[in-house]
Order: sequence, then structure tokens, then C-alpha cells
Amino acid sequence: MAQGKILIIDDDPDITEAMTVVLQNRGYEVRSARDSFEGMEKLKQAKPDLIILDVMMRTSQEGFELSRELKSNAQYKEIPILMLTGVKDKTGLDFKDAAGDQSWLPVEEFLDKPVKPNLLLEKVEDLLSARGA
Repeated sequence: MAQGKILIIDDDPDITEAMTVVLQNRGYEVRSARDSFEGMEKLKQAKPDLIILDVMMRTSQEGFELSRELKSNAQYKEIPILMLTGVKDKTGLDFKDAAGDQSWLPVEEFLDKPVKPNLLLEKVEDLLSARGA
């Protein structure tokens, strides 16, 4: 029996596959999308318990924009978002302290890529248990 439904929205197929394997081995039902448009379609098909969202996909801001859109939508605003990115390596910017800022970065958690499997599972489990999923 699945422990929860997770939607991964990330344009890197290797990272998506690695996270999928880790999460499925823990009993989660995992779907994935390559960008925000495909992510919204998958979100409408089966509302997940958690979204893992990349920052930089088609544009450098796509993940930020999608997180704001989701948190301003009554249908999706309660779904926790775990944001992952390699932006720190590329720009030197660190957004961890901004996670939870409802106007700028309305996500529950923010982790830098690459994420160790145990840390990924820990954050996923924390977010789902906080939500009661």
C-alpha cells in the first residue's frame, strides 16, 4: 500500500529517476513531470500529497512562479512543496532562509541538489506527517 502520492516536477531525467527509485522503494506512489505545464496536468489528474519542485527548468524562475501559482490557488495551496535546486552551485545564491515566505518563496522546505537519499526521505516524511498524510 502506498504511503502517499508524490509529484516530482523537474526537467533533469536523471535526478527525477533517482528520486523516483528512492521514494518508490519507501512505498510512495510517484509521478513526474518535466515542466510546470506538464506538472499542472498531472496535478489535475491525481492530486498529490506532496510536490517536489525544481527551480530552474525552461526558465530560471519557473519553479518560483509555479510555487506562487499553486499557493494562491485554493484547490492546491494545502499541498506541501519541497523545492530542490542547483541554483546555489550556479549563482552562489542560497534560498533556504527564504522558504516559507508566502509572497516570495511559498514552499515548506528548500534543499540544494544533489540531495542525499536519506535527507530526501527525511524531508518527505516530515512534510507528509505534518500534513497528516
